[in-house]
Amino acid sequence: MGFDQAIPLSVYVHLPWCVRKCPYCDFNSFQNDGELPEHDYVDALLTDLEEELPRVWGRRIESVFIGGGTPSLFSAAAMERLLDGLRMRLPLRPDLEVTLEANPGTFEQARFADYRSLGINRLSIGIQSFDADTLKRLGRIHDGDEARRAADIARRAGFDNLNLDLMFGLPGQDSAAARADLDTALAFAPEHLSYYQLTLEPNTLFHANPPELPDDDLIAAMQQEAQERLDAAGYAQYEVSAYAQPGRRCRHNLNYWTFGDYLGLGAGAHGKLTHPADGSIVRRWKLRQPAQYMAGVKAGKAWGGESRIEADARVFEFMLNALRLRDGFDIALFEARTGLPREHLAAGIEQAVARELLEAEGERLRPSRLGWHFLNDLIETFLPE
Repeated sequence: MGFDQAIPLSVYVHLPWCVRKCPYCDFNSFQNDGELPEHDYVDALLTDLEEELPRVWGRRIESVFIGGGTPSLFSAAAMERLLDGLRMRLPLRPDLEVTLEANPGTFEQARFADYRSLGINRLSIGIQSFDADTLKRLGRIHDGDEARRAADIARRAGFDNLNLDLMFGLPGQDSAAARADLDTALAFAPEHLSYYQLTLEPNTLFHANPPELPDDDLIAAMQQEAQERLDAAGYAQYEVSAYAQPGRRCRHNLNYWTFGDYLGLGAGAHGKLTHPADGSIVRRWKLRQPAQYMAGVKAGKAWGGESRIEADARVFEFMLNALRLRDGFDIALFEARTGLPREHLAAGIEQAVARELLEAEGERLRPSRLGWHFLNDLIETFLPE
């Protein structure tokens, strides 16, 4: 079938250092014990981009997301060099969404006002909880007062598109504590809220030494109450863990969930690019260790590997992402983003509808109420045989 529509393209930039590695974190992040190599790392990022340019020549960038680690450890001067370098090399959407991740322990009002003046127009703060004891159990470096101060500073720095990250199902947490966290977050009226359950991921300290967590029934009750409270406050749940005020959905993450393309710059960053000329979709990832990555960039070998996404895998990867969207998607989007005819979905749709996990209304597919509660079962319906 091939590709007859332009695939949206975003840029993800990974800044891998943090003050201290959290015991639940499985991201490619590294504790910083000395002076950040800001200048050398930004040089590496821009050289990395130069090497990627022939693969995306002429394509417009829809969004930029600067993640980590803790990107807000980088100075405004380093961030300016990075953003200027992106602008010089890439055609950008006029109303480009530029997101920066930040943690409360790294907040300075002057720095964040400078970030805003550079064109960073969306801030995502990793609050996780406002409760001091809960934050200690999570191994966070900030306390509740710093968390509240961070949200306040973000507003005073001029950010009018603010995301707060909150977690539930935390060690020692009960319903009242989860409710208090949510109420505190809503008092700042963030345009977007990421509200997700703590999971014990492999290769983390919590996985090796699990803390005592609330039981499944209590976690389910926390989630149900939060969904009701957020809905009443005007936040639409548009993805499993994402809630937004009208018009404030995260463009960058929506591009992931709708199987768009993205460049990955930085240590351990992943990218996905569609090549209509030969009908291929290729994933590429960079070396994980920051020092190896920077040395690799200088040697012209920053990438750690690449793989083609073949037809069966495209079906599953598309559904793995798109079925996370509460409103689902049109079958035409599947065809446009995978280059495959709709017949590749037929058997999975038939099975999922028969099990009442999926609703099919004309061209629209969306998880049913049952499918939303048993999303893994629904997604597994589309696994390659």
